[in-house]
Amino acid sequence: MRNGNGRRGNKRDTYNRSLHVLARMRRTGASLTAAAREEHIDPRTVRKYLKADLRGRGKATKADRRHRDMLIPTTSGNAPVTVRGSKQASQLGKYMAAVSKYLRSGDVEGLAAFEGKSISGHALITELGLLSSLAQAGALSLDEIYAVPEASS
Repeated sequence: MRNGNGRRGNKRDTYNRSLHVLARMRRTGASLTAAAREEHIDPRTVRKYLKADLRGRGKATKADRRHRDMLIPTTSGNAPVTVRGSKQASQLGKYMAAVSKYLRSGDVEGLAAFEGKSISGHALITELGLLSSLAQAGALSLDEIYAVPEASS
């Protein structure tokens, strides 16, 4: 598959897309073939990268301990961090959804569950004023939670 520059995607990009397939399988119960089709990647490629996380005829395991490069809000904006395991990745995704809901609607209930919690050594920001200030300054990107690998020249 070619990226926006007309070049073939690198191994890191392919690995991340394979993780997206695995997450879709866990979230929706989709088959490997169906989830791979949705993510525009060959199921054989997913098997190559994630064989240990697939059982039998392509059923996903419940969780994994793989590393993921994700973005986490800090006091100076989003920062890339390596998250280990699908459970931590899910927790970060739920936190980002709670932040997004607060910024859209003012609903603070979802943020209460993350008070005093951290992911990969980074404390999760639950201070409402700080989150609002970061959002107004354009320092938070809530649309993407996976860090984009840097392009090689």
